[in-house]
Amino acid sequence: METRVSVLGIDIGKNICNLVGLDAAGTVVMRRREALIGLAAKVPACVVAMEACCGAHHLGRVFAAHGHEVRLMSPEYVAPM
Repeated sequence: METRVSVLGIDIGKNICNLVGLDAAGTVVMRRREALIGLAAKVPACVVAMEACCGAHHLGRVFAAHGHEVRLMSPEYVAPM
């Protein structure tokens, strides 16, 4: 049985982007580095959370176009998992 990702956290770095997927209970069910544009269509619609930075708005629009709920947060509220 595959665990459903309900929240996808994205850390947008200069050269690499890290992803963490959480289920409804808050347990980490996915952790990887992947091309984000392709992932937007693969993952079922969920909440996508990322730090508001220069590249986040474009990625947010890409994920929103695939039915995801995008939440951009101020850097002061973002912490590593």
